[in-house]
Amino acid sequence: MESGIGETQMKVVEVAVGVIKQGNKIYISKRADNLHQGGKWEFPGGKREANETIEQALSRELSEEIGIQVTKQSQFMLIEHDYGDKKVRLDVRLVEEFEGQASHQEGQQSQWMEIANLSQFTFPEANQVIIDKLVSLFIETK
Repeated sequence: MESGIGETQMKVVEVAVGVIKQGNKIYISKRADNLHQGGKWEFPGGKREANETIEQALSRELSEEIGIQVTKQSQFMLIEHDYGDKKVRLDVRLVEEFEGQASHQEGQQSQWMEIANLSQFTFPEANQVIIDKLVSLFIETK
C-alpha cells in the first residue's frame, strides 16, 4: 500500500500585486538577480502574511518597497501559475490613488512605463496576462 511518501504537495505562495497606474503609465521594477524569476521586470508587491487581507498586504508591501501610501485599490484579476519549482497565486490589484512619490526603497531599478510599451520588457510568464489586460482596457479602446 502506498503511503504517499515522496509525493510532496507544493505550497502555493499568495502574492499581492499592485498595478500602479498614473495616466497611461504603469510603475514597474526589476527583480533582483538572486530572487525567483530574478532579472525580470515586475509589478510591485509581495507575499501575503498569514494575518493579512490581500488589501492590507498590498498596502504594506507598496509602502515598504516603493514608499507610497495606497488610498484606493480595486480587484484587477487573479492569476494562478505553476513555474515548476514554485506555484503562485497572484491577487492583482489596480492602484490609481495613492500618496507619495513612487521610488524603489530597496535599490531595484524601477520606472514609469507607458502601457503600450510594457511588452518591450521581460516579465515573469505569469505577468503576461496582466499586460494583455492593461493593453486591451486602456490602449485598444482608444
